[in-house]
Amino acid sequence: MSTLWPAAELDYAIYLAKKNIRKRGGLFDHEKEHYDQLHRKISHTWDLVVMQAREQLWAAKQRRKGDRLVIACQEQTYWLVNRPPPGVPSVLEQGPERNSCTAGRVQMTKTVDFYRREVECLRKALGRARVKSSVCLEAYLKFSSQRGPHDPIMSGCLPSNPWVTDNDTYWAMNAPSAAVPTRLRVEQWAFSFRELLEDPVGRAHFMDFLRKEFSAENLSFWEACEELRHGGQAQVPALVDAVYQQFLAPGAARWVNIDSRTMERTLVGLGRPHRHVLDDAQLHIYMLMKKDSYPRFLKSDLYKDLLAEAVVPPETKRRVFPFMRKPRHSSPSPALLPASASREPSGGDGEA
Repeated sequence: MSTLWPAAELDYAIYLAKKNIRKRGGLFDHEKEHYDQLHRKISHTWDLVVMQAREQLWAAKQRRKGDRLVIACQEQTYWLVNRPPPGVPSVLEQGPERNSCTAGRVQMTKTVDFYRREVECLRKALGRARVKSSVCLEAYLKFSSQRGPHDPIMSGCLPSNPWVTDNDTYWAMNAPSAAVPTRLRVEQWAFSFRELLEDPVGRAHFMDFLRKEFSAENLSFWEACEELRHGGQAQVPALVDAVYQQFLAPGAARWVNIDSRTMERTLVGLGRPHRHVLDDAQLHIYMLMKKDSYPRFLKSDLYKDLLAEAVVPPETKRRVFPFMRKPRHSSPSPALLPASASREPSGGDGEA
């Protein structure tokens, strides 16, 4: 809900009266119309309007020239926004008429060509393939049922919620550098290839699998393209040349298999290197890994062993009164100790 109050008509009348006095009647046509309307509408307080206008003009003369210019520009801008001239869209309007410059003012005539283009656009829209609502809803249900157990808000998080229990075990077990991943984390790698690549631990295990199949250069090329895309602008030419020499050049040490059409487009783009010049080649390698290497990774013994050895964190035992905090055992500040206790020697008869 907007908290902007509309400008008062009395203030606008004072502004127009002040401008009329300063310019000696040289108002614009729409300003003259507003001036006459306000004169008739608030004629009972028009003497107050003129008096306020004269006082503001006298106060403006006491200021410096630079201050007068700034205040005049601010005032003019304010009233251009709150009382725009005819034909100018108001930024304060609400609803679908906001972006229409001619709404309620000028009705444009629509020609025959306009309706022909509209009919052609609607005809193309009717022939466009669309997904049925039943299929779409089924996909939503499948997505929700698949990811429900992995949602910490819907299903809770094990061993405990660190924001509630002050126990950071959950963060430590799901850290990017965790030695042994949790079972939910390993199961999430099977949701999609993107989920596997976005997890540093999953990507590392996928790299181990590709090394056994002698195709680790595909993932290395994809990572190099990601570094190029998100790296600094100054390093773009050097990174493009390094990726080309390592993966795409004839006789490269880690040459990747790319079709001829994609290679031609990539070579043309290398003439003017930019951070997206290798996007076509990266997409080709990505789809190759997604359709070939990723399904075999999910069926491999490596993934099955990871799933079997994954950690299932036990749920922490809740206290009977969860709102009570554990007592903290800490030494009091020396400033809070009595003076006699602070002067006591450390080797006295006290406890060792």
